[in-house]
Amino acid sequence: MRAAVCVRAGGPEVLEIHELPVPSVYEGWSLVRVEGAGLNRSELRTRQGHSPNVKFPRVLGIECVGTVAVSTDAALPVGQTVAAVMGEMGREFDGGYAEYALLPNSLLMPVSTTLPWDLLAALPETYLTAQGSLDALGIVPGAPGRLLIRGGTSSVGMAAASIASAHGLRTAATTRRPDKADTLSAVGVDHVLLDDGGSLADAVREVWPEGPDYILDLIGTATVPDSLKLVRRGGTVCVSGSLSGWLIREFEPIAMIPPGTKLTAFHSDSLKGAAGAPVLQRVVDEVQAGVYRPNVDRVFDLGDIAEAHRYMENDQATGKVVVLPRTQF
Repeated sequence: MRAAVCVRAGGPEVLEIHELPVPSVYEGWSLVRVEGAGLNRSELRTRQGHSPNVKFPRVLGIECVGTVAVSTDAALPVGQTVAAVMGEMGREFDGGYAEYALLPNSLLMPVSTTLPWDLLAALPETYLTAQGSLDALGIVPGAPGRLLIRGGTSSVGMAAASIASAHGLRTAATTRRPDKADTLSAVGVDHVLLDDGGSLADAVREVWPEGPDYILDLIGTATVPDSLKLVRRGGTVCVSGSLSGWLIREFEPIAMIPPGTKLTAFHSDSLKGAAGAPVLQRVVDEVQAGVYRPNVDRVFDLGDIAEAHRYMENDQATGKVVVLPRTQF
């Protein structure tokens, strides 16, 4: 089988296409014929050498979709469409950047769908993170509210905007690039705010003088203190991104969190396997019905994985980047 192997830590060139044996199946694991894999920035950081538990060479990829090729679980019959995310895919064991992946049965989420593979591949990690983040914020479909998404043109940001818009929330989202404003509007964002790297206070107050009820912070630790100042008193900030690192330097909760305001977080590992299956099926159903509007920015062949990583690393994407392991170009 073809697989993209990260041979060592480094730039995109360390991703090499190799011919590897199809993995042998053993108890508790099933073989998945991979039909698509969404790319994620965590894979970029792993490739760069920032995941100390990862040993090279390694087939990266923290998510994939496909069909069961060989099963060791009666609940996962051969031919069943499945998705998998997280659970140390592409880190402790080989992941989705290949034509086949041997994965724990506990990670496999059966999916019923008519969506094409490239669109289905764009959903699992991105939409599970977006939906989980909105749940962590306490957002309920049909309830009124104002949501600010920081890092709006990321794949998760655009997914969250699509879901929130379908729920009836008023939404604002940030971008550093004015040319991406129309793309945000297309997924349901009501107010596009230009982020120049400073405080968003003036821009946010112009739209919502009292502040947003919720902030989904996908930039991370560098912007969390500012987000806590921007959200309305008693509102909620959810951190689901780590683009600016993992630690808030000199964090002082009593000084930084206004009374009554809530700070929470979400990590997609909590919606892997059985926990994520019903959530993902709901997302797929809403996409098929045209309620959610996912954005697939670009689709690459597996043989162009280095180019795909370079494209992602240069922040050229608006939405999700997908890799298909079988040549269709």
